[in-house]
Amino acid sequence: MKNILIPSSEITPKYIYLSRREFMKTAGLVAGSLTLAACGVSQIPTEAGLQKNTEQPAILKETPNSLEEIINYNNYYEFTTNKERVAVLSENYKTSPWDIEVSGLVNKPGRFSVDELIKKFHPEERIYRLRCVEAWSMVIPWMGFPLSKLLAEIEPVSSAKYVRFETIFNPEEMPGQKQSSYPWPYQEGLRIDEAMNDLTLLATGLYGNELPPQSGGGIRLVVPWKYGFKSIKAIVKIELTDYQPETLWNTIAPNEYGFYANVNPQVDHPRWSQRTERRIGEFDRRDTILFNGYADQVAYLYDGMDLKENY
Repeated sequence: MKNILIPSSEITPKYIYLSRREFMKTAGLVAGSLTLAACGVSQIPTEAGLQKNTEQPAILKETPNSLEEIINYNNYYEFTTNKERVAVLSENYKTSPWDIEVSGLVNKPGRFSVDELIKKFHPEERIYRLRCVEAWSMVIPWMGFPLSKLLAEIEPVSSAKYVRFETIFNPEEMPGQKQSSYPWPYQEGLRIDEAMNDLTLLATGLYGNELPPQSGGGIRLVVPWKYGFKSIKAIVKIELTDYQPETLWNTIAPNEYGFYANVNPQVDHPRWSQRTERRIGEFDRRDTILFNGYADQVAYLYDGMDLKENY
């Protein structure tokens, strides 16, 4: 399906989401009748030596998957490798209150609660495709705010080149973390220009409600042009660095899971093709789109790069 762009002049921001519980009451979203709200301008600190403000009016008009489909089919190895068991095992996991520590090459490191971030940055509705490296996909209506807003708040210094993310480590309540075959806690990373792109979201909600545990509550990353494993869940640490950070899947199998992990139908996984995908809830397969359909917003980030070499 073609990616339909919405002019930024026709997009209305919603500033009614004062906390997770308040936006649950006020969002008024109904499955199948969602529309996109704000998709603003990425504010990039000049000290970091990054690209100037770039308007990213992106997002598509596609029917979202149902809430039941989204919350009952999850990759979340911290709980289990069984996608259909994650919701049951995480049902009572407490995701509020939730704090994030931000550190590294910044002028203003700090510790922030998710409620504090919600009040400050006013979550927006963003309907994004999600493409899993396993060749299945969904369309998900997130609530969240651009990561660039938080990065601007903490003021990266000019030597900051990457953003490293780390999930919570809580094996007593996350039974999958007791498996020693994985290098817990889960770690992910982005180049700083990827992190500053307006599409890169810190998600705090789903379908107008608080982000459920199985979807990455209290707060998660959403990078819609990359395979889903880049969109780390349950974030507790964000660190800006001058080196490329290690990531969990790249550490385990670097020949299968590259650092960039951009959706690319021309680069197969060593064990399966990436040329097509199965949309959850559909029977037929559909063609996979380069950058998951977001090339107009992100292709410039990789100008001059070999996308097969830097997979």
